[in-house]
Amino acid sequence: EFLSELSASLRVAENGNAEIVPLFGRNRFIWNLLSIPFFLLRNDIDLFHTQYILPAYVPGRTKVVAHIHDVSFRAYPELIGRKDRFFLDLLIPETCRRADCIVAPSRFTKDEIVSRYGVPDAKVTVVPNAVSPTFLARKVSDIDIVNVRQRYGLPERFLLSVGTLQPRKNLPLFIRAFARIRDRVPGFQVVLTGNRSAHHFDRDIDRAIGETHLGSAVVFPGFIEADDLPAVYAAAYGLVFPSRYEGFGIPLLEAFASGVPVAAADIAPFREVGGQAALFFGADDIVGCAESLYTLLTNEETRGRLKRLGRERLSEYSWEESARVLFLRYEALLKDKQ
Repeated sequence: EFLSELSASLRVAENGNAEIVPLFGRNRFIWNLLSIPFFLLRNDIDLFHTQYILPAYVPGRTKVVAHIHDVSFRAYPELIGRKDRFFLDLLIPETCRRADCIVAPSRFTKDEIVSRYGVPDAKVTVVPNAVSPTFLARKVSDIDIVNVRQRYGLPERFLLSVGTLQPRKNLPLFIRAFARIRDRVPGFQVVLTGNRSAHHFDRDIDRAIGETHLGSAVVFPGFIEADDLPAVYAAAYGLVFPSRYEGFGIPLLEAFASGVPVAAADIAPFREVGGQAALFFGADDIVGCAESLYTLLTNEETRGRLKRLGRERLSEYSWEESARVLFLRYEALLKDKQ
């Protein structure tokens, strides 16, 4: 059933030149150690595109493209588990060495890969992310907003954060900054999406809520279904993205698409993606973050400007253009193979 749905969503039957091939393995280790290597060995595969870690064996005849979305595990190793860190430290350098091309979603991530792993600049191609076509096509109605408020327990007026609840997301800073302005913006609350039971949940989030006595002013709706996400954005008064480290920043673009103004941490990938279409604050600056939040909530001129600039910025990112860039890179690699 899953494969049928995937085939339909990718329009495999219409394309005629694509095929979904299921490879079975009891877990990801068997999949990488046995399933994929046997498949590549039995079939004459010209080009293999993977993410982060290569399988145990890739034939020399096969060109390899490795997609590395970020290297947060290198920048903030203390924020990930010891076992994960061990495997990433062991295997990512080999992936970078063997890959014929590495794909990064931003210039920032490309620079990180080049500097941290000694990869030649020409080996890394920037292929930006974009907003899902289904997200863009979703027309949110007032009824949709009412429905998501009820489904996820959303307040009437709130600032939104979208993503995981991991330490690098820096959500305690957001909470402590909001606490500073709470009395100046009565009626507003904070909504933090994500699974509180997930791997690497940031325990400092609960400590920050306790220290600031925000209590029920911080709402945890849990995981948001993809179909509901546009309406959740539309219901928000603003998006706050305080991460210390990211490889790109799709929520910025999703907010732009939703006409929602943004306040974000002043880190390189957010500047790269957001340009002038967001308010920026230091990732360690609680006071600066608080003032950005206050401006975002109260200054209608700034809100209107950010919405307009966000729409303009969004037009610079599309999956069609990114697919074209990637396809040209594939062609160049396969031309070298001949």
